[in-house]
Formats: sequence, structure tokens, C-alpha cells
Amino acid sequence: MASKVCAVFGYGPGLGAAAARKWSSQGFQVAILSRSLEKVQAAESTIPNTKGFACDVTDPASVKSAVASIEKDLGNIHTVVYNAGNGVWKTWDKLDLDAFDMAMKTNVHGLLQLTQLVAPKMIEQGEGAILVTGATASMRGKPFTVGFAPPKGAQRLLAQSLARDLHPKGVHVGLFIIDGQIGKDDSDPKKIDPNAIAETYWAVAQQPKTCWSFETEVRPALENW
Repeated sequence: MASKVCAVFGYGPGLGAAAARKWSSQGFQVAILSRSLEKVQAAESTIPNTKGFACDVTDPASVKSAVASIEKDLGNIHTVVYNAGNGVWKTWDKLDLDAFDMAMKTNVHGLLQLTQLVAPKMIEQGEGAILVTGATASMRGKPFTVGFAPPKGAQRLLAQSLARDLHPKGVHVGLFIIDGQIGKDDSDPKKIDPNAIAETYWAVAQQPKTCWSFETEVRPALENW
């Protein structure tokens, strides 16, 4: 039987890599995606069962091409880890509208288009998961999150809407509120270990259909607020 396919959008050395390692360890073929093809191709040698693809989630043509390439090379996507994110840390009077628009495209438009591309086949297969990296800013805004909180808030509401629509059809959409800074490992209790986050993503993805979590908060061991 062919291995299932997980696609990690927004691959990086932290959470993206941790998610790729976790799904790879569970026998998945893992597509790792970033705007930089060189970065993901270099990562192929460090994580088994991975293949890198270039993808700019703000560009609809790039997203469509990436999904088609994954399906051609690896097969239909069973699980999406949507880890792509973009925010501008400025107050309202310093925020550039083009930068704000880019944050919306990254956090919202890309997620919606990707769902439109992969969910139909997940529904046909009778199973699938779309796991979204959210943020505390989606729950409360602050002066310097004017360019970050609204896109993450819109992403949160989009994920809620998708979850309620796709749940009866066998597709688990789960949003994760990352309530803290992500560290490099488990050495700093004030930061969240990316490997622990990946384990949480995996645990939620394995929930039985009769008891799905649509939203999960993830916090560090030692909160500093």
C-alpha cells in the first residue's frame, strides 16, 4: 500500500522541520514547501522520506502548481500542515497597506485556495486533515499587532468555518493557537519546543471522528506573563 502524503507549507528549521520529522517517522511521504527551492532541497538529506517543492502561498499560480507537482510525484495529499505566516510589527500610523495585504494573502488567501485544491480529494478518500498554525494575536490585538492580529484573526475564523463545513465530510480542520515564543528545542521552559508542538499536531490529527478538536491552545511550560 502506498504511503500517505503530508504537505508542510511554510517549511523552516523550527516548527516546519519538526512537523516534517514527525510525519516522516510515522511512515508518511512528506512534501516540504517554501519560497526557496534551495532551502527545501537541502533539507531533503536531513529528514527521511521528504521532497522539496517551491511555493509562494501569496501567488495562486504557485500554489496550484505546487499541489499538482506533489500529486504527480508523491500522490494525493492526506494531511496539510499550514505553517506559512507573515505579519508586520508596526503601529497603525506606520503600517504600509501593501505589507498588510501581503499578510492577508499569506495567512488567509493561501489557506483558502489550498483548501479548495486539496479538500475535494480528501472528501473522496473519506479522510484527511488540514492543520493550521495560528497565534494568540487572533484572540486579542495590541498596538504593535495591527499588521498581524487582523490577518491571524481572519485565518482563525476561516479555519472555524472550514472545520464546521468539512467535519461531516471526513476532513479534520484544526487550528492551533501558539501562545508563546517557539524555541529551538526543550531547553528553555519559557519557549515552546517545536517538537512538542508537532507531537500535539499529530495527536489532534489522530483523534477519532466522533471527538475532533477544532481549536487547540499551545503554551510553554513556564509562562512569563
